[in-house]
Amino acid sequence: MRPYAAARRVLIPINRTSGSICQIAGMPTQAVPMMEVRLHGRGGQGGVTCAKIIAALYARMGKAVQTFGDYAGERSGAPVRAYTRVSDAEIFNRNKVYRPGHLLVLDPTLLGPEVLSGLVPGGTVLLNSPKPPEAFDGPFAIFRVGTVDATAIARRHKIGSRSVVIVNTTIAGAFARLFDLPFSLVEAAFEHLGYQSNLPAAREAYEAVRWRAAAPASPRVPAGLPALGKVVPLEEAVEGAPTGLHTGSWRTQAPRYLTNLAPCSAKCPAGNDVVGFVQALARTGEAAAAELLWRTTPLAGVCGRVCPAPCMGACNRKGLDGAVNVRALERWISDHAPRGKSGRAERGPKARRIAIVGAGPAGLSAARAVALSGNQAVLIDREKRLGGVLRTGIPAYRLPREVLDREVDAVLELGVEPRCGESIDAARLPQLSREYDAVVLATGLQRLRGVEGPGGDLMGVEQGIKFLHRVNVDGNARLGGEVVVLGGGNTAMDCARSAVRAGASKVTVAYRRTRAEMPANADEIQQAEEEGVQLLFLRQPVGFVGKGRLEAVELAEVELGAPDQSGRRSPVVTDRRTQLRCDAVLLAMGQTQDHSLLPEGWEVRLGRVHSGGRPLNVFAAGDLSTAAGTVAHAIGDGRRTAIEALSSLGCEVQRPEVRDPERAVKPSEVRFDHFERIAQAQEAVAPAAARSRELQVEVGLGLQSAAEARRCFSCGDCTSCDTCIVFCPEGIIHRKGDAYEVDLDFCKGCGLCVAECPRKAMEMVSA
Repeated sequence: MRPYAAARRVLIPINRTSGSICQIAGMPTQAVPMMEVRLHGRGGQGGVTCAKIIAALYARMGKAVQTFGDYAGERSGAPVRAYTRVSDAEIFNRNKVYRPGHLLVLDPTLLGPEVLSGLVPGGTVLLNSPKPPEAFDGPFAIFRVGTVDATAIARRHKIGSRSVVIVNTTIAGAFARLFDLPFSLVEAAFEHLGYQSNLPAAREAYEAVRWRAAAPASPRVPAGLPALGKVVPLEEAVEGAPTGLHTGSWRTQAPRYLTNLAPCSAKCPAGNDVVGFVQALARTGEAAAAELLWRTTPLAGVCGRVCPAPCMGACNRKGLDGAVNVRALERWISDHAPRGKSGRAERGPKARRIAIVGAGPAGLSAARAVALSGNQAVLIDREKRLGGVLRTGIPAYRLPREVLDREVDAVLELGVEPRCGESIDAARLPQLSREYDAVVLATGLQRLRGVEGPGGDLMGVEQGIKFLHRVNVDGNARLGGEVVVLGGGNTAMDCARSAVRAGASKVTVAYRRTRAEMPANADEIQQAEEEGVQLLFLRQPVGFVGKGRLEAVELAEVELGAPDQSGRRSPVVTDRRTQLRCDAVLLAMGQTQDHSLLPEGWEVRLGRVHSGGRPLNVFAAGDLSTAAGTVAHAIGDGRRTAIEALSSLGCEVQRPEVRDPERAVKPSEVRFDHFERIAQAQEAVAPAAARSRELQVEVGLGLQSAAEARRCFSCGDCTSCDTCIVFCPEGIIHRKGDAYEVDLDFCKGCGLCVAECPRKAMEMVSA
């Protein structure tokens, strides 16, 4: 092999016995022009490249170098040897290095007598290990030992993949320090080889490596070091010397199948197993999917229509070709398999009686959880029919009443006792807490925000929630002239679209931020515009104009300032004002918690009511506790609160799992290249001209089929796609029913199956 670089004569101190360069102080030396290094690693760790880096270091010093690898028939993960020779003169020896002066071991699991084979006493061993050099004695005692945790350093610097950490450039830095080479030489070599990005890891290893001196050599060959065979001339060698390594010693890690948290499930406030029910729909059908949904929500049909769908915002497929339309699939399941098995539990003699005040989504969810646990739930509401804000605040064109009635009836079928038309106030609540084992308050957001300015009492100024109650419950839907809706959330959109249907000649929504900051669902905003609603941005109401009756709303122009706690830019009201003529104003500027239901001295702490520092048997659920403001949040918190109440009474209940969104599968962990691009299926929508005249006609018509479920990546959950079988280089992964089995007797732990898994349903663990 020709020199790596042009050689120049430099006298190098070496050990005569080993024929290797030796810079260990105090050892007898003589000028013999040869240094031999052998590296032991595994395929994929970059051992051969490491040997080349060492050669490059000495080549830049003007030495003649030789480097090559010793590849076997195995692939990634299998033991690999590499060799480097350094000399003052051109190197003509083309044999492998059988008696090295120095060893580099890139994988500590390879340590054994066969690795030390041929290493001369007094030679150097550099180990990739977190252990100190002093931990290596016995057969290592007669060698100079250096250690550095190259794996940890390379992992910190993100060199390699999640299944295989590449340590070659890192341990090369440690080598340079161990052999007194300046780090500037490492920098020059890395720049020449194109490894500049790995220099920080190499420098950390350069500074972190530790070593100890060799003990005096015994006159006999140390036990465990096999005698070397005859080295045949190059022209007579027809095959490489066997490594002597058994397959079982190659593996430091092994693959394991597991279920990781999907981001859609992590972000579902209701606590639904989103990836589970979508995959059940794709593989088995609506009935199986309905069973999964029923475990966590009584309102799949409701959420399938009105949920803001944070699960879709978290969907990893969004980065490829659009998020899976989970909300539409939830609606499909509800419409085609209305509910799973009721799961009604028999009440025992010690069944508890729980009163739930408020029959909205939080109250219905709490009542269902109580009933399913085998206890008695009594659902109390001031309205004539159950449903809360779902019935009084959401128009029928968004949420048909037959869908709501169907899901309310499913809760009642569990044995829940309804008590409608009954109001609970601060005077009645203490008595209620004595009559029942526990009370759950799920009264929602009852305090309405107004405008701090003149004219708020003019005829024609009305709270949007009260207008929606007139439309949805009282049937008093007529509204003429020009209408202005103040606000930018879903209630504002409901008011505006209902005003169109109620006969308004013109409807304008005035919002203090821009369209990008509007909290309303994007499709609600779009459908409102299609129905003729006009949007006016960066306007803040400051008062109303009129004599006895509303004539106009006064609006101040707004400029956006720094972001507030919500992450949206804060509105800064200016002195520039205009008047917008109108016949009616609907206030939809938000709602807050109303604690006037609580007697004096009672307060909510972390979802439980306290008095005088003592916890009571009264709990707050849904918006009254969290103020989250969505149906899905209310469902999830209603269930959790009911379980807390039952637990406080000594009932055996299963607590819902706590999901950490930070643990969810990230887009970078999904192999997009394994998936075909398929556009998101959109729900059909009734024509704007026809729908905008009818309060009872549903706007959304749903999906044409359930095929959208097949777009789900199934992040973190194995789908038996056989990718691991295809990419296993040894063919030792086999199907076992619906699962897989890995033959660990032959698995090298190469990690290819994990690296290629499309959805992160595998991991490597220590063997």
